[in-house]
Amino acid sequence: MKGIIRILFGVVALTTFCGTVSAQTGKQRLTREQLAEVQAKHIAKKMAMDDATSQRFIDTFCQFQRDIWALGPRPKHPNDQMTDEETEQALKARFAHSQKILDLRQKYYVVYSEFLTQKQIRRVYELERQMMNRLSKRDRRVNR
Repeated sequence: MKGIIRILFGVVALTTFCGTVSAQTGKQRLTREQLAEVQAKHIAKKMAMDDATSQRFIDTFCQFQRDIWALGPRPKHPNDQMTDEETEQALKARFAHSQKILDLRQKYYVVYSEFLTQKQIRRVYELERQMMNRLSKRDRRVNR
């Protein structure tokens, strides 16, 4: 009888503990704009930019992100159930979307060139890619 009571007490304790832990993980998510600003600040700090350059970079980076978001979501991948015409349209839509992104990247490369060196721009792109990879890995783990 004592064994059953101990097991029951253990189950109740675990249930209570798990409820507390899950409540703590429900923190509020950042908006896209907030996330972009955090990313920009992280990059600026990592590159040890001065205050003026840092602020200009943050503003430019956030505007670039807003322009990317304005393009809308990436077109869907073609799948096996599509006809040849539908697959062609899907591929062309993806190409067009990719071209728009490339155009924006080239536009903002020119803007970055006004206040960053070429090596700094390359480093910005490296840090941005690292963050995106980290976020996508974390997102995959959360969605499982």
